[in-house]
Amino acid sequence: MTRRVVIVGASAAGLAAAEALRSGGYDGALTLIGEEQRLPYDRPPLSKQILDGTWEPERVMLRDERELGKIGAELLLGHTAVGLDTTSRRVLLDHGGSVGYDGLVIATGVAPRRLPDADLAGIHLLRTLDDALTLRAQLLARPKVAVVGAGFLGAEVAAVARQMGLEVAIVDPQPPMSRQFGDQIGALIAALHRDNGVTLRSGVGVSRFVATDGRVVGVELADESVIDADLVIVAVGAAPATGWLADSGLTLANGVECDAFCEAAPGIYAAGDVASWYNPHFGVRMRVEHRTNATEQAIAVAGNLLGDTRPFAPIPYCWTDQYDAKIQAHGIFPSGAETLVLSGNLSERQFVVGYCHKGRVVGVLGWNMPRGVRELRRLVVERAPRKATTVRNPIFDSRNTATRPGRVRT
Repeated sequence: MTRRVVIVGASAAGLAAAEALRSGGYDGALTLIGEEQRLPYDRPPLSKQILDGTWEPERVMLRDERELGKIGAELLLGHTAVGLDTTSRRVLLDHGGSVGYDGLVIATGVAPRRLPDADLAGIHLLRTLDDALTLRAQLLARPKVAVVGAGFLGAEVAAVARQMGLEVAIVDPQPPMSRQFGDQIGALIAALHRDNGVTLRSGVGVSRFVATDGRVVGVELADESVIDADLVIVAVGAAPATGWLADSGLTLANGVECDAFCEAAPGIYAAGDVASWYNPHFGVRMRVEHRTNATEQAIAVAGNLLGDTRPFAPIPYCWTDQYDAKIQAHGIFPSGAETLVLSGNLSERQFVVGYCHKGRVVGVLGWNMPRGVRELRRLVVERAPRKATTVRNPIFDSRNTATRPGRVRT
C-alpha cells in the first residue's frame, strides 16, 4: 500500500503529478523536492515573453503559496537529490538527509549542455527564470549577439534579440530547427530569420570563444572566421538530469528508461523531459522535451501509481513563436520521413505539412495555420496510410533529415 510518495523535481511535471495524485484520491504523505528556491513556474515563456519583457516574472508562476498549500505536500525547495537507494527506498539529499518513499516520481527534467571554455563573462545559458532575467538585463545594454545553436531555444532567443533591434548572428552546423523538422522546414525558418536581418552561419561549428580580460568579444568558427559578439547565448541542447541516479540500478539510456506505463522499477516512475518510455501508438521508444507532455505524462504517472495501469500513448505536441510565424506540430518527425504539403502554400508561409514514415502519417506541422493543423492531427491519431492523404500542393523533395527516430524535442 502506498502511504508516502516522493516527487523529485518541482517544475511543471512534478507539480502536475502532485495535483493528479490528490485529485485521484491519494491522501497519504506527499513530498515535492525542487533544487530551486522558487515556487514551480512555467519554462516556455522564458525564451519569449520574459526575455522580451512583455511578461512580469510573477506571470510564469504555476501556483501561488495558497494554491500549493491546498495540495498538502511537504515542499523541500532549494534541495537537490544526489542519490537513490532503491533497496531502502530512500532519496538522498545534498544536505546529508534523505527522504523515504513507497512510490517515487522522477521529474528532474534536463540540464543544458555546455561548451568548453564557456565560463567567460558575457556567455549565457538559458534554463531558469533567473537566467532569463539576467539575460534580459544584458540585452537591454544593446550588445552584439551571437547565438550558438539553432534549435527551438536558440531560434526563439535570436528572434527576440532581433526584434529588440540588436545585431544578431546564429551559428550552427545545420539550418535552424532542421534537426527537429528536417531540412525543408529548416530552410524556411532560415529564410524567416534572414528576412528579419539575422546573420546565419550554417555548415560550420564553433572553434573557440575569443576573450579580452576575461570577457567574450567574439566567436571563432571552424573556418577561422570570427563573429564579433559582446554577448553569446549557448543553446546546444540539453541532457536528461540523471546524474544523481548513476548508482541506483535504474536503466539510464537517454533518460530514465521506462516501460509503456512510465514505470522504471517497481513503484518508481518518471515523467517529463527526463523520461524515456515506449509509446505504443507509434511503436517506438521516445523522450519528449516539451511542455504539454510534461503535464500529460505526469497525470498518467499519477494514475498508474494509484493503480490505473494504463499505457501512456500520446500524440506529442509542440510549438514555437518567431517573428510573425506560429509553428505548431503534432506527432513525431523521424529521420527519412517523406514530407507532403497537405494544405496551404509554402511561398506564402501558411501551410500544413504531413510527415509519412513506413507508409503512415506520423506527424503534421502547421505554419500560421492553427485551425488546419488541429484538423489534420486526426491523420496522426488514425495512423492514416500515405495513400489516404489529400495533397493540395506538390510534394516536397522529399526525404527528411529530422531528429533521430523516437525522440521529439521542444
